[in-house]
Amino acid sequence: MSLPTSIDVLIVGAGPTGVTLGNLLGRYGVSALIIDKAADVLTHPRAIALDNEALRILQMAGLSEDAFARVAIPCVRMHSPYFGEFAHFKTTGCLDGHPKLVTFFQPELEHALRRQMQAYSQIVLAQQTELVSFSETRSGIDAELKTADGNRHVVNARYLIGADGASSRVRELLELGFQGATYIEDWLIIDASKTAKPMDHIEFICDPKRPTPHMPAPAGRERWEFMLQPGETREQMLQPEKIRQLLTPWAKPDEVSIERSAVYRFHARVVSKFQKGRAFLIGDAAHITPPFVGQGLCAGLRDAANLGWKLAWVIHGRAAPQILDTYDTERRQHAADMIALATLMGKLIMPSNAIKAFFTHGLVRLLRSLPIIGAWIDDLKIKPENRFHDGLLVKGKSTSALVRGSHFPQALLRHADGAYAWSDDALGDHLSLVGFGIDPATLLTADQLARWQAVGGRCFQLCYRGQALCRSVGANVWEDINGEMLPSLAPIGWLAVVRPDHSIITDGPSVDAATLIDASIDLLSAPKTPPTAVTD
Repeated sequence: MSLPTSIDVLIVGAGPTGVTLGNLLGRYGVSALIIDKAADVLTHPRAIALDNEALRILQMAGLSEDAFARVAIPCVRMHSPYFGEFAHFKTTGCLDGHPKLVTFFQPELEHALRRQMQAYSQIVLAQQTELVSFSETRSGIDAELKTADGNRHVVNARYLIGADGASSRVRELLELGFQGATYIEDWLIIDASKTAKPMDHIEFICDPKRPTPHMPAPAGRERWEFMLQPGETREQMLQPEKIRQLLTPWAKPDEVSIERSAVYRFHARVVSKFQKGRAFLIGDAAHITPPFVGQGLCAGLRDAANLGWKLAWVIHGRAAPQILDTYDTERRQHAADMIALATLMGKLIMPSNAIKAFFTHGLVRLLRSLPIIGAWIDDLKIKPENRFHDGLLVKGKSTSALVRGSHFPQALLRHADGAYAWSDDALGDHLSLVGFGIDPATLLTADQLARWQAVGGRCFQLCYRGQALCRSVGANVWEDINGEMLPSLAPIGWLAVVRPDHSIITDGPSVDAATLIDASIDLLSAPKTPPTAVTD
């Protein structure tokens, strides 16, 4: 395969985070070269959990619901040797059109992402290719690559993305610190399939003698994680006899087929900067989350969604390069908050001794007996909200139910021609001026509308069910068939500006239409004479 010598974006690392970013850039019309040292997708599973936000990003990247198998998890149970089930997190149901929590098989997800990426001719995947070095110039990045045959190849990219995991070569070359901690405990991870009926929920056996998370996965698979005890070695734990012994409480030896067993040490780290010049870090290259809340890959997908559209808008000339600085601003705190939550959960799952187990598990059980606090814990309100307070948003509190810096909720809509679609798909890959029960385009002058289109914006009319205006033939007129948006989010005549990653920039009444788009354009620091307007 012939590699390009010039490209918009060079992505180092073709794991799920890097390839998700590749799909997003493809949708936005950006060219990219993705390189990876491996010859193919790794066959063994690693990440196993995705939340509704991560599934929504995969939807944004073009994956349909049946693109890869998943198992919806109804609850997460935590068991103590002293109090029995001392915590029970409810994960039944959906948020924004997706299950709150699912497990999946990572190789299957990666193949689905790569198949989807084939739809974009400008996205090139080069395997058995690694980054040797790079230098930044005034106009981009000159990167030296080494291909499978040992040859060297130089590519010029406008931007470089390190999606190359915890041992990131890009982070190493950038000389960025990776602050945090490494757990002193080793864990044996076992992925297996059972002939007997698999469990349907996630459980944590929080016994200081042998903490054990246990969860199901698609196609009858299950995963166990056993913390090594003092004196146990990797070699001992990986022996088939030892593995069978550990699994005995859950299955008979002849009922289990082992797919993978490996010993890991967990980390909790965040890089000192998510960006340095024209180079960016995403996923495990930027932050490593302990696995106790299943947020490692989810965090990487959030990175890709946040950065992807900003790169595209700068490359297409719709926004100034300065908006790229907001990637670090918007993502750093939430990534750190998720690591803090995972670290806290780790203390519950793996107490160092019986005394700590008794008091920590007893305290959680006591707190859950208090109605307000108990509901807050059980309904996962302890999970940090993916909202930013600084970055590409207009600061201030809305008088509607919309929250600036958070995500615009997703609901099922019906088009004037009778077609159904999720609101994320209906909004598409644009900046959107959303009108609640009103057509925003009618509120703007021709010049204002042209300026809005020139920065990748379009107008979107959201109607309440049965509203007469929804019988029009406008391309961007949609009906809220279940009443999830009107009037629960905002009253008729309200407007909201929504980014391509579905974060809310600003909102206000219809009389402020011009002010809202002017403020949004100012945030982008767009040139006064932008490039050709976007057409629907």
